[in-house]
Amino acid sequence: MTIPERIEAFLDAKAFGVVGASTKPYKYGNKVLRCYLQNHRAVVPVNPHEKAIEGLDCVPSVNELPGQVSSISIITPPQVTEQVVEQAISKGIRNVWMQPGAESAQAIKTCEQAGINVIADGSCLLVALGYHEQ
Repeated sequence: MTIPERIEAFLDAKAFGVVGASTKPYKYGNKVLRCYLQNHRAVVPVNPHEKAIEGLDCVPSVNELPGQVSSISIITPPQVTEQVVEQAISKGIRNVWMQPGAESAQAIKTCEQAGINVIADGSCLLVALGYHEQ
């Protein structure tokens, strides 16, 4: 698939997870979460240290995401991304978008071997969905 086709498949999900969601508005983990909200998408923040972000209840890990989540955005350091991908595989996540800076060659390879649609070419969800500061 081409990158635009991968992005289209990713965005076709009913609900999304944001792994590395942050309470700090200047962090990308918060901007990606707000971007989904601005686009009226169902989204669940994933953060083991927070109860809620942007008024949404957090789950501590990918394993606790609701069943309707089939796409996750990852905004974590590469070594954490590798662990997140393992959880995504066991959870049955079909689409993974590693935001710029979260990419790991090992995590990409693991996704590809598991048949997961992976976006890790430097494309950014904020650009794809037209994020704007409010």
